Amino acid sequence: MKSALDQFFQKLDASRETYATRLPARIDAHRLADALFCFLFPMLDDNPKPAVVQYTILRHELIKILAPLVQDNDSRASEIADGFFGQLPGVHEALLEDANAILHFDPAATCLEEVLATYPGFQAIAVYRMANLLHRLGAPLLPRVFSEYLHGKTGIDIHPAATIGRSFFIDHGTGVVVGATAVIGNNVKLYQGVTLGAVQVEKSMANKKRHPTIEDNCILYANCTILGGSTVVGHDSVIGGNSWLTESVPPYSVVLHQSQVKVRTRPFEEPVSFVI
Repeated sequence: MKSALDQFFQKLDASRETYATRLPARIDAHRLADALFCFLFPMLDDNPKPAVVQYTILRHELIKILAPLVQDNDSRASEIADGFFGQLPGVHEALLEDANAILHFDPAATCLEEVLATYPGFQAIAVYRMANLLHRLGAPLLPRVFSEYLHGKTGIDIHPAATIGRSFFIDHGTGVVVGATAVIGNNVKLYQGVTLGAVQVEKSMANKKRHPTIEDNCILYANCTILGGSTVVGHDSVIGGNSWLTESVPPYSVVLHQSQVKVRTRPFEEPVSFVI
């Protein structure tokens, strides 16, 4: 007679065959994300190969990861891979614009190579743009694995289905959240802790626009929160740090969260207890 533990082991073994969707090997997917980043910026590769050689290797790896995830296996996986690499030059061009925006606007950035090699915001944008391309080509699961890998590395959570324009700048970045139906225009700057989220998170909202639209040339300062699919931040607006926004604002708006400062005329009579 099998023990309860033996039955549990059998159940776990059987469960591998019952899931409707196969998952990509995370280690392979993470390695591929890093390799694609270095392929686009070979100065970051410790062991660079000629681009055509690297392309052949990466195409093979992408097909190998995609094949178990898609119908028609190798045929569909090859179609996605060829579409991906066919559009990769455009992704590279967009990323150079992103990197130059960071270099231009961040006084701490000394050269383009520093941005490419060390800025977590740029790394998150790079993997987002690759994941977004895979998403638009119909690749299942892998785009999300890419984005969550960089989420873990950088603290920046950009859903691969989000729509983001050119010359995108994330400074510092930790805690940034960009939801799946968010739309971000060109020349937008985000600082750490910015949330572009949903007012409602019910499953019934899955196919509706739940996240805000940020038009061109906006600046969103640290820890501001903008919620709702119908919320539009008009172009050339500034949203101040710690602001909370659930309604649209017109172009050229300035939204501020104002702290109140009180100056005491005598010392506190007892220690102040701050609860965090």
